[in-house]
Amino acid sequence: MERSQQHYFTPAPDVAVTEHTITVELPDLELTLTTSSGVFSPKRLDPGTRVLLENAPPPPVDGDVLDLGCGYGPIALALAHRYPGRRVVAVDVNTRALDLARRNAVAAGLSAVDARPPEDVPADARFAAIYSNPPIRTGKQALHEMLLIWLARLLPAGRAYLVVQRNLGSDSLAGWLDQQGHPVRRICSRRGYRVLEVAGQ
Repeated sequence: MERSQQHYFTPAPDVAVTEHTITVELPDLELTLTTSSGVFSPKRLDPGTRVLLENAPPPPVDGDVLDLGCGYGPIALALAHRYPGRRVVAVDVNTRALDLARRNAVAAGLSAVDARPPEDVPADARFAAIYSNPPIRTGKQALHEMLLIWLARLLPAGRAYLVVQRNLGSDSLAGWLDQQGHPVRRICSRRGYRVLEVAGQ
């Protein structure tokens, strides 16, 4: 992993800021996004994120949606484009990523995107759906703790949609989630990635 990628899940990346502009082309929309060193996948849309955005269904119930681990915002902005009228909460621990997500939302005219650190999300906030390319490289314990915290914030009948690379443990993660009382359904398998639909409790 490049040094610029080693710290994307830390609050304050210690690599110099080098910004890039990328174009994200999806079947239904096109986004021009500013990215930077020190955030996840700064030079292109991550392939897993693309698989998620091309295959995850709409939120199953009314309510706000959550982009968990938003990075510079491709998932949050795509959700805001697709589901106008919903608030999209974009959460990340990386302050550089949050700044980029806010800037990209402003540039795209998407006022419904609310990018903030996890501790600034009200404890009583509940979500119709969670969309995430979760930070697998934070380690299993940290990943599990994060998922259990946020899955508990799903509305009744809400669902989480996670994309995980097969070679990085998507099937074992699905089994663990099921053991924790969160039934899992595989929506698709594309280009080495699984998209998992996860129920609340």
